Parts: sequence; C-alpha cells; structure tokens
Amino acid sequence: MDYKIKLRPAEVKGFVEAASKSDCYIDVYTNNHNIVDAKSILGVLGLDLTHSLTVKVHGYDEVFEHFIRRFAVAC
Repeated sequence: MDYKIKLRPAEVKGFVEAASKSDCYIDVYTNNHNIVDAKSILGVLGLDLTHSLTVKVHGYDEVFEHFIRRFAVAC
C-alpha cells in the first residue's frame, strides 16, 4: 500500500524506529524517484523533507500503517 506523507526532521527518528519494527519491506521515495529503505535513518534524512514523500509498504503491517497515518497529507 502507498501513503503520501510529510515528515519534519525531528520526526524521522520515530518514523525509522516504527518502520524497523515491521517485518515488511518499506520504501520511501520522492517525486524525483530517489528511493531509500524506510529502516535507514541516514537514507530518510538524505531525502528532501521539504516536499511530501511516498511510502510503499510491501505487505501488511497493521501497527505500522496505523502509525503512519499521523503523517498523511492530502493528495
């Protein structure tokens, strides 16, 4: 499932910690198609956080999907 989110730098650590608890593969990518592993704090911090990000969860993790909804932006 794909989610459009907006993260502030101060929120990245909590986001990566939540992603790391998931058994699913989770990718984060930008509009210019830079793709990083959501479980990599350096990868996520290296993205342009001034724009919205797309998070793709490969599988189903109810806990992570509930967590990520707090960062959702309107499409």
